[in-house]
Amino acid sequence: QVQLVESGGGSVQAGGSLRLSCTASGSFYNSYAMAWFRQSPGKQREGVAIIDSDGSNRYTDFVKGRFIVSRDNAKNTMYLQMNSLKPEDTAVYYCAADGPFYGTWAEPNLFAYWGQGTQVTVSS
Repeated sequence: QVQLVESGGGSVQAGGSLRLSCTASGSFYNSYAMAWFRQSPGKQREGVAIIDSDGSNRYTDFVKGRFIVSRDNAKNTMYLQMNSLKPEDTAVYYCAADGPFYGTWAEPNLFAYWGQGTQVTVSS
């Protein structure tokens, strides 16, 4: 079994920054892709960014140029640096692991392993 634990969420004003972390343990393989998803009330969970074991990454359009995903394989940890935050970024952010994926990735049902989520609140 794989355990994923997120940290780093909190409250920030619009334009501010936050850095999320996700640390994996258990039967985790570095070959897994790791991804960030988010979900706000009344909305479906949506993909934010994904990073493969070799560091290659992809982003959804609404965070390109503002968020940066990175990964430290030695620590089994993934990060999400979130800059220029907007009120619409408010959501619970989840870490996920599985794959790797060479095509579609932003579908939650592709991922077997999930963290418990961390709340990010951006005020205007």
